[in-house]
Amino acid sequence: MSRFWSDLVATLTPYTPGEQPRVEQLVKLNTNENPYPPSPAVITAIQAATGDGLRLYPDPEAAALKTAIAARCGLDAAQVFVGNGSDEVLAHTFCALLKHARPILFPDVTYSFYPVYCGLYGVDYRPVPLDEALRIDPEDYAGENGGVIFPNPNAPTGRLLPLDAVRRMLDLNPDSVVVVDEAYIDFGGESATALVPEYPNLLVIQTLSKSRSLAGLRVGFAFGQAPLIEGLERVKNSFNSYPLGWLAIAGAVAAMADEAYFERTRQAVIASRERLTAGLESMGFEVLPSAANFVFTHHPGRDASGLAGALRERRILVRHFRLPRIDQYLRISIGTDAQCSTLLEALAEILSVEPNSR
Repeated sequence: MSRFWSDLVATLTPYTPGEQPRVEQLVKLNTNENPYPPSPAVITAIQAATGDGLRLYPDPEAAALKTAIAARCGLDAAQVFVGNGSDEVLAHTFCALLKHARPILFPDVTYSFYPVYCGLYGVDYRPVPLDEALRIDPEDYAGENGGVIFPNPNAPTGRLLPLDAVRRMLDLNPDSVVVVDEAYIDFGGESATALVPEYPNLLVIQTLSKSRSLAGLRVGFAFGQAPLIEGLERVKNSFNSYPLGWLAIAGAVAAMADEAYFERTRQAVIASRERLTAGLESMGFEVLPSAANFVFTHHPGRDASGLAGALRERRILVRHFRLPRIDQYLRISIGTDAQCSTLLEALAEILSVEPNSR
């Protein structure tokens, strides 16, 4: 510990991102990246944006991007907030909308950045247990609180909360902000953005990292009624008035415009997910219903840590969480069909030649 640290830094437990090894010929199924490249239109737009204009600060409002996002979702630009990845948007949300006297609520099995933000911003929180099938029950979120946040589909489980259940969550919490983190919504769910005009307490957060194959560009955004967006803007402009550069804005606008490419690659991921699920189940794995670009699975007769280690020896990475309730599960990102086939072949070999380790 450095003697120059503030008291706050010494108390933090930072988020641990998925491993990003620099190893060739690796089947990397551990960080939920899209296996397909971005739209060619994105590359063209970024290339066109390089030049003398880079000496100038970007538009602090990212007006062109807000307009493009709002138009696609049937909202006004004033109902859109943009940031440097959805994680930055989430950080501003915790600071602007979730820091209150009462504890906020989120699932006990969920995105592990939430408690990190609570520690950073001094937000009290109370985890709400998922049910025995690892599902969110809106009724568990009734009662006084400082806000509610949950991913939909949930991560790392992949389970989807239907839109009517999201509505129920909002109705149960009329005096609290309800944040729906929709990083994976495009792979099988119905977005809560349709509810924004109806609910002043709803904030929906999305990203271009997953379904638009732009994890390296870092673009995220939020939807909400104007007072919520104004709160986020006040925090953003007290922290960094220029979060998105010209290249990110240009690429993001192009990505939003290429609906045909988005739909084609989205459907390809969904189809691969269904094939992977069937392949895993044929080998005895139990797979939770997934609406995301990953599956959450366990084998009743095999130790998850042992399986992850055996896959690593075969240059295949999956995510294993050493956490209560889910320590026997693996989260497997959806790769190309070839990558998924390589994974299934490796698992078949592991199950056939290695002894039961559980």
